[in-house]
Amino acid sequence: METLAQFGDGGPGPWILFFPVIWALIIGGGITLLRRTVWRGRRGPWRPATVEDNSPITVLGHRFASGEIDEDEYWRRLSVLDEQFGRTGKGGAA
Repeated sequence: METLAQFGDGGPGPWILFFPVIWALIIGGGITLLRRTVWRGRRGPWRPATVEDNSPITVLGHRFASGEIDEDEYWRRLSVLDEQFGRTGKGGAA
């Protein structure tokens, strides 16, 4: 009796590679689905910490971007905030 497990000389045929490919697609699809839904927004060791939306540095950046303050005032205020929050470098770059 010929079955799918038999090929011309009795060994498995090239179709046997089909199952590992299917499993790889299932696992890859599951990881992609988790990354786009459940894990979205969670920080891991590979992502740097971000500044909160309501922090003084963010508010200062929004005020500068909207034109409420000029560049000199922005850098002056940012240097004070850098001392308070412990950030280093110009513009918060470490």
